[in-house]
Formats: sequence, structure tokens, C-alpha cells
Amino acid sequence: MTEIVKGDLLYTGKAKEMYATNDPDVLWVDYLDQATALNGKKKVAIDQKGLLNAHISSLIFTDLAQHGIKNHFIEQLSDRVQLVRRVKMIPLETVVRNAASGSFERKFAVDHLMKFDEPVLEFFYKSDALDDPFINDSQVAALKVASAETVAEMKRQALLVNDRLQAIFAEMGVQLVDFKIEFGLTDEGQVLLADEISPDSCRLVDEKTQKSLDKDVFRKDLGDLTTVYKEVLQRLATVEGSQQ
Repeated sequence: MTEIVKGDLLYTGKAKEMYATNDPDVLWVDYLDQATALNGKKKVAIDQKGLLNAHISSLIFTDLAQHGIKNHFIEQLSDRVQLVRRVKMIPLETVVRNAASGSFERKFAVDHLMKFDEPVLEFFYKSDALDDPFINDSQVAALKVASAETVAEMKRQALLVNDRLQAIFAEMGVQLVDFKIEFGLTDEGQVLLADEISPDSCRLVDEKTQKSLDKDVFRKDLGDLTTVYKEVLQRLATVEGSQQ
């Protein structure tokens, strides 16, 4: 690959900044030392958070690719910087739930961490102004957000991701309660897993203690987020290292 040079800032999100590069097909991602909750209404600087999420996400994306799940990740350049393939992001958050928590628990008044017989798959329309509302397949079609074929492929890939993530986290002694992922479209129209996979986008609990190992620690003021994310990275690096 030609040496990649950081270009103009394209986008600043809640946890990352995206930059163009000298390669039109490659983006430069800077992970920020910042935590947000309540759709950005709660925002705090967190030491080392960008470093930890960048490393966690890189390890997970690499593992998924090795298990046949293609994604936008190319390589990690430094502690907080990744190179990723440029895609046109689909404005949908895909959520897969293996147990009840968060909005599902509140909406249906079920027991916390009630396990499901089959994964629950949901879509949310990406809009900060609308607080990312739930959206079903018919609404996706009505708004022309994505084709039926694209939605079907997103569902297929999301369930494959769920299977692999559950296996990874089980080896770490962690229960994968739920997670959010996003997809984009390549110039060829391929649906490609993108964004990040980290404790920011997953709900994780220790199998023995049931303590949270994700951003709920920040949302609910349960402790020090950096310490928790370090623990996740340490366990993940141990598991991934044992598979080399």
C-alpha cells in the first residue's frame, strides 16, 4: 500500500474524527478521549478511552475478518489511529440483543438480563435530532433508507457477527448482552460492516460477578470507565493472542 497521508477533516462524531487521505478509498480515523451518553447530552473527557477503544475495535475487526466476516478495517497505525475503507454509511443502527437490558427492558418491563431463546434484532434510524428512533422494515422502505435486499443482508451479517462475538466474549468470561453495529455500502454496492465494535457499542457483563464492563459504567456512574475498558482489552488481547 502507498504511504497514507492524513488529509482534511470530514466528520467529527461523539467518539471519533474521520479524515480524508491521499487515497480516495481510505479514511483516517482518530479515536477521541471522550465519553458521551444520552445521545450526546452527557459528555466527559476520559483519559485513554480513545486508545483503549481503538485497540479493542482493531482486535475484534481483525478476528471477524479471519472468521469470514468482511469489514472496513484495514490497519491500526498508532494507539488512537486506524485506517479504514471508505464506504457510504447506511443511516441505520443495527442492534442485536441476547438478553434484556436498556431500552428493551424498560419498554417491556421484563427482568434485567432475561435471556432470549433467539437473538432479537432491531433497527434504529440514525438521527440525533430525532434521538435515533426505532424503525421497522416497512418504515425503512417508506423512507427509502435502504433496499429490501440491503436490509436482508444487514440482518444476515448481524447474526453472524453475534455468533462470533458471543464466542469471543465467552472465552473472556463475559456475557454479550447486546451490541450496536453499523454498515456501509462500497462503490460496488457491497454491504460492509463498518464504524467500531467496542465497550462503547456493546453491553457486556462479567459472567461471575455480573458487573458491567461497558459504557453503562459511565451512563450509570458505576465506577471508573478507564479501569473497566483496560480490563476488557486485557482479557481480549489474552484470548486473541492464544489463537495466533
